[in-house]
Amino acid sequence: MGKRNLALIAATLVSIIYGVTFTIAKDVMPAYIKPFGFIVLRVGGSALLFWLCAFFTPKEKIAIGDFPRIAAAALFGVALNMLTFFQGLSLTSPIMASVLMVTTPMIVLVLSSIIIKERIAGKKALGIALGLAGTVVLILYGKTVNSSGNALWGNFLVFVNAVSYGLYLILVKKLMDKYNPFTFVKYIYLFGFIMVLPFGWEQLSEVGLAAMPQHIIIKIAFVVVFSTFLTYLLNLLSMKQLKPTTVAVFIYLQPFFATVFSISLGKDELSLVKILSALFIFTGVYLVTMTGKSKSA
Repeated sequence: MGKRNLALIAATLVSIIYGVTFTIAKDVMPAYIKPFGFIVLRVGGSALLFWLCAFFTPKEKIAIGDFPRIAAAALFGVALNMLTFFQGLSLTSPIMASVLMVTTPMIVLVLSSIIIKERIAGKKALGIALGLAGTVVLILYGKTVNSSGNALWGNFLVFVNAVSYGLYLILVKKLMDKYNPFTFVKYIYLFGFIMVLPFGWEQLSEVGLAAMPQHIIIKIAFVVVFSTFLTYLLNLLSMKQLKPTTVAVFIYLQPFFATVFSISLGKDELSLVKILSALFIFTGVYLVTMTGKSKSA
């Protein structure tokens, strides 16, 4: 199996994990941990895991001139990204949040054309349009999910998160071309932890872990280990072979996997509309990932 196919599998796994995370994280907050407190726990735990992994990976020295880019990646890929997403998710529904995330490929496509002069090919544009059409269908189902009265503000925060993540994908691509992922991702999370700590320390200090149900502790561990550490690692590995716009388009799969997970728990039902929307999304991802034959496509 070629490196590009492995990268595509890694990107798909990220979408599956994120799709599950929408529901799992919603079960944890704000009932047991408030959003910003959860983020400090999530980023701190993942930073620790990345620094531990660094002891077993090749050693590289980072140029001083690259640290501003690493700090910017920490701001957009960890701090702003997670703060806006978790706060937004606590106010809106999981399905609506997952659907709003699909604006990221459109944002990355525009930013890539401006910042790194990436050409927008016809098939790629068509694939993004089809994926967007599929998610619009899911938006109609998202309306039936109960959410708080402040859902509009929550939706806006999730959109800000999508813009932030789009910037991160472009910023980190330059680092990927120069270093091994483990060389700089530990610094991204260290800087990110420092950035989120002032926002979430008070909320984290209010948490009573001793009185927390075991199933909630397991869900917290899942978010730290799988939804953060593993997904960021898989994303970085996939970006070694794929363009930012190709990686970003896999976000279209998240509403689909979020819906599948909900159905598997008996909280939703399969319908013709959902099947059709899934076909649109998968077709869109196929067109984008099959565009071009070069290694970097």
